[in-house]
Amino acid sequence: MTIARRAVVRGRVQGVGFRMACEQQADATGAHGWVRNEPDGSVAVVVEGEPEVVDRMIDWLHEGPRAAHVESVEVTEVEPSRPGGFSVR
Repeated sequence: MTIARRAVVRGRVQGVGFRMACEQQADATGAHGWVRNEPDGSVAVVVEGEPEVVDRMIDWLHEGPRAAHVESVEVTEVEPSRPGGFSVR
C-alpha cells in the first residue's frame, strides 16, 4: 500500500544542506517524492511509499541534517502520484 504525505519544515533549513541530505535519506529508505526550498524560508517535501518508509522519512524531517535547526514540521495527507525516485526541485 502506497501512501503520501506533504511536509513543510520550518526553522534554519535553507543553506544547510537540507535538500541534499533529504534526498540521501530518501534514497537510503526507498522513499519517492521531492524536496524544494520555498520563498518563505521553509522547505517543502512530498514523501511517498509504504507507510513505514513514509513514517521513517517524516521522523527524519523533525531532525534534518546536523547543520539544520528544525522548529516545526507540518504534515498533511496527499494523494500518491507515484513519482519515480526522489528529486531535488
